[in-house]
Amino acid sequence: MTSLSETLIENRYRVQPNHANNYESLHGGMLMKWMDEVGAMAAMRLAGESCVTAGVTELDFQQPVPIGEIARIEAYAYDTGRTSVRVRIRAWVEDPRTGEASLTTEASFTFVAIDAEGSPVEVPDLTVETDEERERRTAARDAER
Repeated sequence: MTSLSETLIENRYRVQPNHANNYESLHGGMLMKWMDEVGAMAAMRLAGESCVTAGVTELDFQQPVPIGEIARIEAYAYDTGRTSVRVRIRAWVEDPRTGEASLTTEASFTFVAIDAEGSPVEVPDLTVETDEERERRTAARDAER
């Protein structure tokens, strides 16, 4: 079995002009794409299979990410179904010079594990063992409400 901590993935992207909207900040669709990619990696860590996006819940944009800043994205699995994995995904705007960061976006994604033919396959159970893992799971579940 895989622990919640083993599914934790974090990635950073420097926002370039080709990622921007008319307001010189990261286009929301680009951020969603990056969140989907990082979330899928977290789901695959748990499933041990390829995973595809099945749904998105509560995608909330709280502030923009300007050109030249960094979009830091964190994802981890927090629940499973028979063939599905629930992943909490959060993004921060991060100053590349200081590392100062503030939360910009939160969401929960559902991924389905698939085999080589594209058919859904069962996923293993997720283990939650440490206090930090329990806190992360609780925060993810609370964010859905």
